[in-house]
Amino acid sequence: MTACRVDKYCEERAFIERASATYTLESSQDNVMRELSLRTFDPYIQSTWDCLQLGYSAGVDAALLHSRVRSLDIVEGCAAFVAAGRARGYGNVTFHHCLFEEFTSGNKYDAVFALYVLEHVFNVEDLLSMIEYVLKPQGFLFVVVPNARALSRQLALHMGILTGLKALTKNDHSHGHRRVYDRVLLNKDLEAGDFQTIAQGGILLKPLADFQMSSLLQQGILTQQHIDGLYTLGLEYPDLCSALFSVCKLS
Repeated sequence: MTACRVDKYCEERAFIERASATYTLESSQDNVMRELSLRTFDPYIQSTWDCLQLGYSAGVDAALLHSRVRSLDIVEGCAAFVAAGRARGYGNVTFHHCLFEEFTSGNKYDAVFALYVLEHVFNVEDLLSMIEYVLKPQGFLFVVVPNARALSRQLALHMGILTGLKALTKNDHSHGHRRVYDRVLLNKDLEAGDFQTIAQGGILLKPLADFQMSSLLQQGILTQQHIDGLYTLGLEYPDLCSALFSVCKLS
């Protein structure tokens, strides 16, 4: 049985609905990053797994993940996103409309996917406590967060567009970002949440801003061959990547 507690989260629900209204649901760059995230985690994923995904948004992660596992529960705080997801009619996917921090379950999961989540939540410790509770003892936590030290952000800093690599931009604020991660902060938060990182790295060396990458993809200037090359380069230079990933188990 799964339930969503009704308590102290009224303001947070309103915050999520406001932020969700600003999401760009057809971003070529975002789609590429989500596909590459699942490519990165594929060696770990097993078809017999029962999994939990945090967030739905445009549904790219769910479309890629649901066919890879036995069952997929999705927790999403935005009512419109939940309705859109349910309309897809995935046979092995169950949606739960509540905040991540509210989610409770009698089920235990083989894996939890927190892809582009930690930068959004009000309290990372509360989120990781919830994940620890619903994860099987030998289960996996898969995390992806935007990288403060991405080459594109370093370029923006030198151009005078950013005041610091961890500065939140207007776009960050409108999308509900509350923090910007580098590897040190990500490891610190995961360790504080009693998670051990067993693999980590970067996803896609990214020289330009997301909207510029999307434009180049849409024009065909950036091809799949370029994306594959930038992905491989990112494995060599994780500190310059668009995003950081961590594969974790309970300590």
